[in-house]
Amino acid sequence: MADERLMEEEMDNVLILVDEEDQEHPFEVIDMVEVDGNQYAVLAPLEEGSEEDEAIILKIVTDENGEEMLYDIEDDEEWEKVVDIWNDSQE
Repeated sequence: MADERLMEEEMDNVLILVDEEDQEHPFEVIDMVEVDGNQYAVLAPLEEGSEEDEAIILKIVTDENGEEMLYDIEDDEEWEKVVDIWNDSQE
């Protein structure tokens, strides 16, 4: 029973992202960052062969149905600001 609960807790921190080729990729949510009123998810890949210190940051946007969606950060200035704030929080 305890193992089942632990597994559920671990799965709460895992997101499955689907790429353009409909391939599923598991990521662990390692942090959440708020910058200028926007939320960002810091994700680490869980697939074999991924670099241990590799991470991606995606912007969390609520769509018209109230669902949270993850998007690439398109703006270089926004990207740098989020990365700087996240790096500062890790020190």
